[in-house]
Amino acid sequence: MSRQYFGTDGIRGTVGQAPITPDFALRLGHAVGRVLRRTQPDATVLIGKDTRISGYMLESALESGFNSAGVDVVLLGPVPTPAVAYLTRAQRAELGVVISASHNPYPDNGIKFFSARGTKLPDDWEREVEAVLAEVPQWVSADALGRARRLDDAAGRYIEFCKSTFANDLTLRGLKIVVDAAHGAAYQIAPKVFHELGADVLAIGCAPDGLNINDAVGATHPEALVRAVAEHGADYGIALDGDADRLQTVDASGRLFNGDELLYVLAIDRLARDASLRGAGAPRPPALAGVVGTLMTNLAVEQALRARGFDFVRAKVGDRYVLEELVQRGWILGGEGSGHLLALDKHTTGDGLISALQVLQACAMQGRTLAQLLEGVALCPQVLINVRLQAGQDWRHNTRLTDATRAVEAELGASGRVLIRASGTEPLLRVMVEAVDAAQAQRCAERLAAAAG
Repeated sequence: MSRQYFGTDGIRGTVGQAPITPDFALRLGHAVGRVLRRTQPDATVLIGKDTRISGYMLESALESGFNSAGVDVVLLGPVPTPAVAYLTRAQRAELGVVISASHNPYPDNGIKFFSARGTKLPDDWEREVEAVLAEVPQWVSADALGRARRLDDAAGRYIEFCKSTFANDLTLRGLKIVVDAAHGAAYQIAPKVFHELGADVLAIGCAPDGLNINDAVGATHPEALVRAVAEHGADYGIALDGDADRLQTVDASGRLFNGDELLYVLAIDRLARDASLRGAGAPRPPALAGVVGTLMTNLAVEQALRARGFDFVRAKVGDRYVLEELVQRGWILGGEGSGHLLALDKHTTGDGLISALQVLQACAMQGRTLAQLLEGVALCPQVLINVRLQAGQDWRHNTRLTDATRAVEAELGASGRVLIRASGTEPLLRVMVEAVDAAQAQRCAERLAAAAG
């Protein structure tokens, strides 16, 4: 059965339009609560959110929905998505709920869920929730209603968790770091993490007003970070997105490093540290046998990882699919070029802050800069064009697009590739062309976008 409401990352849309409305959020909380109580009669859920003004409305509606099904609620306030995953485990809750539309602008919002283990839930669970949504609500009586309370020190607990993933014998003293939280969920947390580890922190994108999340700042607009690093003579720049689960990094020269490059850095650092612990020539552990990327991962990074002895697997786009591949294969490292990075020996989900700490730790332990760690890895030019889809538009059966795709693939041959897919979070068709020649990639992508429009 296909899902009506859930996409690749929960339920997302424009506030005030179905399904991102308070009445639906109440029904959703009630339905999820009923599903939970089938196996956990005394269930507790945690709810966190980013800084969008609509978060207050959706939070109260979800709270009422859960309480009406007999489920207790713990409110976390504005915290990153990975903080909810961590606190759900730490508090032994049955479910974590995040109110966020991640990197989208403020008129959008969304709702996503984490299991008691701090992992994203499978498609079958989402289908079960949708089936209950279609049923008549079963409100519990007054004596069976769930209760609500607030966890006042949620941010502090998560800060300590992030710091615990950084080597105890290392410090960030002597480093000037620009931290851009995209006016989002990590606006208070991110600067404190780096400051408490010793860095001289300059904060940008840390003044949310409910309407400015991801607005010309953050991981989706790294040009603000590049400028700030240059203006302040910083050693590094760290940019997160609205819910702080993705990362972009800038070095002192102003060079921007995307998620594909950072994934390579994490992999070779883990390999080097494992070799130093086990001795040269010792076989690598199964967890470091391979790395998971996505259909969008740059070809040059795949080739570089294979050259270092890693297997490489491409998952569907979306960090939940990267996670599924990692768990299935028993590996620990995976990610996306957008900056969603997974290090399962540190956290159960993608975490922009922890990923940043792992990158800085790699540079410190290897005694090399990011650019030096990436010597010999020259990314193939990728051109990505988003084409807006109209309601009901069937792009898969667009003969113009099919013919244009065949022609472009024939032109590129073995020197490039084409990827066309629908976004799981927005009404967009994503057209990507990768080629050794940047001009050719641009030209081919524009041909495909024109055919798709």
